[in-house]
Amino acid sequence: MTIEDLKEYGANVQEGIDRCAGMPDFYLRLAERVKQEKGFEKLESAIKEKRLKDGFEAAHALKGVLGNLALTPMYEPIREITELLRVETDTDYMPLLNEILEQKRKFDLL
Repeated sequence: MTIEDLKEYGANVQEGIDRCAGMPDFYLRLAERVKQEKGFEKLESAIKEKRLKDGFEAAHALKGVLGNLALTPMYEPIREITELLRVETDTDYMPLLNEILEQKRKFDLL
């Protein structure tokens, strides 16, 4: 994965690097770790099993990671689902979950 890959993906790379004390190598190492992040699996199982509190916890943790790294294509739907889960909104979470998982699949290919 390169800085250019992340830019093409839609990440706000400069914002992410700035949050990593201006160190691009550190930013890339942290971004690479997102590929192994288990929170996506936790979120998916919680949503499918209608465990909204667990879903909120997983989404909230992912929101922090993705926001700090400015991985916008995943961050935006995570932000949205987090807020819906926070108040346990009675809705179909699957469209947002599917968008998150699709963006994660794209990211994993970088």
